[in-house]
Amino acid sequence: MTTRGVLYVHSAPRALCPHVEWAVEGVLGVRVQLDWIRQPAVPGTWRSEFSWQARPGTASKLASALRGWDLLRFEVTAEPSPAAEGERYSSTPELGIFHAVTGMHGDILIPEDRLRAALARSVRGETDLEAEIATLLGKPWDDELESFRHAGEGAPVRWLHQVV
Repeated sequence: MTTRGVLYVHSAPRALCPHVEWAVEGVLGVRVQLDWIRQPAVPGTWRSEFSWQARPGTASKLASALRGWDLLRFEVTAEPSPAAEGERYSSTPELGIFHAVTGMHGDILIPEDRLRAALARSVRGETDLEAEIATLLGKPWDDELESFRHAGEGAPVRWLHQVV
């Protein structure tokens, strides 16, 4: 059973680019050479994207392999499959990593316990319910990454396949 997904490296300093490739190689188990292009949203950084096909759970492994590099902005998506829900990971230096489960149409699916916790915090006056829901939907990450996504429109996408 396999799923498909896309890794979007929105911005990385040039010195970090080979390390990103090595991390992706370690997860996919195949040689990876990404096509890097300049990222106009932050001069001096580079961007790349490629599609992959591998076992369910690969998106989380890719996100784990890339997290923690302070100057890296990325997203990893995985399509739902008969064996697993879809996933989306977003990461920025300022916000850290965001994870969401996605349905077959790309909608974020929020588990009921997380909704109940957000409502409880709101009722206790600890937070605003609208802000809680925005965070559950990944809005702060979307807001921060939007200019990087727009700057990458028209960039080439390459498919990489992992032998299963």
